[in-house]
Amino acid sequence: MALRVLTTLLLLLAIGCAEGHCRRQAQAPADATPLPSSTENTSPSAEEHVFVYKYDGSLQCGMGKAIAVDSMAKELGGIPISSSVKKSDGLMHIQVCGSISGKANVYEIPTTFLKQAESKGFKKWTFE
Repeated sequence: MALRVLTTLLLLLAIGCAEGHCRRQAQAPADATPLPSSTENTSPSAEEHVFVYKYDGSLQCGMGKAIAVDSMAKELGGIPISSSVKKSDGLMHIQVCGSISGKANVYEIPTTFLKQAESKGFKKWTFE
């Protein structure tokens, strides 16, 4: 009897997964609202944007002092910022007190300013 129940449950699980339900991934909500693509822009002066980041200095176990998004924005100097947010890079980091936490300050800037931001130590956000 127990073998029959177990076999039935395994069969139902296999059928359910074959339909794709077990492999379906949930869509995570985006932190920032994406800008419309250039084909949707009707304004001739609309610019392409890119996200750049720099780690905020926070370390695991409360070590290190995290730099606030607004404070770090000053490092971009005269580069116009469309949006800013603190995000996790989503990577796996060694879990040791004093190691990097993976939190970064991310800024949306016009693509034409990417090289200038990189010269100030920022990198293009490629984690999503």
